[in-house]
Amino acid sequence: MHWSFWDTLPVGDTFPKELRRLPACIFLVVLLFAAAGCAHYPINRGLMQYDPQAGYQARNLNDAEDDKEVLILLTFSGGGTRAAAFSYGVLETLRDMEVSIHGRKQRLLDQVDMISGVSGGSFTAAYYGLFRERIFEDFESKFLKKNIQGDLAKATLFNPFNWGKLASPYYDRSDLAAEYYDKHIFDGGTFGDMLAHKKPMIAINATDMVHGTRFTFNQDSFDVICSDLTTFPVARACAASSAVPIVLTPITLRNYAGKCGYDMPEALEQAMQPPRDISSRRFDLANSMLPFLDSKKKPFIHLVDGGVADNLGLRAVLERVTLMGDPWTTLKYANVENVHKIVFVVVNAETEIDDKWDRREKIPPFSAMLESYSSIAIARYNVETVALLRESFARWSDEIRKGRCGSGKVSVEPGSCGDIEFYLVEVNFEALDDEAERNYFKKLPTSFVLKPEEVDKLKDAARRILANSREFQQLMKDLQ
Repeated sequence: MHWSFWDTLPVGDTFPKELRRLPACIFLVVLLFAAAGCAHYPINRGLMQYDPQAGYQARNLNDAEDDKEVLILLTFSGGGTRAAAFSYGVLETLRDMEVSIHGRKQRLLDQVDMISGVSGGSFTAAYYGLFRERIFEDFESKFLKKNIQGDLAKATLFNPFNWGKLASPYYDRSDLAAEYYDKHIFDGGTFGDMLAHKKPMIAINATDMVHGTRFTFNQDSFDVICSDLTTFPVARACAASSAVPIVLTPITLRNYAGKCGYDMPEALEQAMQPPRDISSRRFDLANSMLPFLDSKKKPFIHLVDGGVADNLGLRAVLERVTLMGDPWTTLKYANVENVHKIVFVVVNAETEIDDKWDRREKIPPFSAMLESYSSIAIARYNVETVALLRESFARWSDEIRKGRCGSGKVSVEPGSCGDIEFYLVEVNFEALDDEAERNYFKKLPTSFVLKPEEVDKLKDAARRILANSREFQQLMKDLQ
């Protein structure tokens, strides 16, 4: 039986006769070059008219009539599948814990109002934002216990059609990864789909490659560049958040700033005014947005791993409060001004710093220096970020009481206007008593592939660490 390459192709007039006379190998080359010429990253849609009330933002996810008692904000760090599995264990634990609020039994998971994710942690956050309870049915098989890294390698190395696409200057490895995530993990889900589910708010964080600015995928950020986030694929946001420099390539956005009638919010406009104190963090943060407002000078935005700017996902919350001016204004903006307990659960799958070079005289290679530079910078920045949050609690409490109670005598009795309490629950490997166990988890790879038993151990560790946290135990006691 004679087999021909042409036997595998569609019949009819699909291909011109001239092409059909070419040898198969030459025809494949033609196809590859055609793919290279056509391959292009998906372009984010422009916004016709700016509407401050529309889109995927916190105020559109919370019910203004919901008399909230507790506000829970989760932050999921970067760290590949290790971080995704660790944060997933926290979600499982919150699902299984019930408290009585206003006389009704409720799951702690249902009290979560925001999840901020970076890199590996963004996948867990995004999957829950899109599919809610389904995450407990198939997230392990679709992501945590799947060799994502191997699948991407096969798609890159062994698919000739992708060779042609990757030869295009407008399409690269992260675009290919985003397509894979969209098809095999997120089922084509968009931020518009997450908006339909209401809370919790899912904040996926990336970093602007040129300016080092943290970029969060919400409509507030997209309003600045006159773009519509509701049609944007969640998979592409996660690809940007996990685009580790050198290993992966940036995810590109079009900047349409100046074409939708964007009117800067009053709080942001005030923040951009030169302060008396030249070291004002609010002023610096606000003015870091200026490049995004000029689409002529910055027509394209290239995004890389969110861990470059903040590997905890915590700065998204801290900087939001800073830009709004104070926590009371922030709570009112999000329609949660009646809250009495604000809980931060910081899930940190931080790696172990490799100290083997302390025992070697040989000059470390470039790869070792690069790894050391990134891990040290991330570790030190994480410590500073958590310390900044904790130090802010007393001031934030005073500012909320002043905004809610006025200038008179303030009562702090339960349920009163002055009743506000902050909690910081840290879930990290340092909380484990056994040194060998701590080292085991810290040395797990940060790639997108783990053994099934490693995933199970990470989930179990997250449950134990959260349940044994003194701050978490105090929260449970206070809620009861």
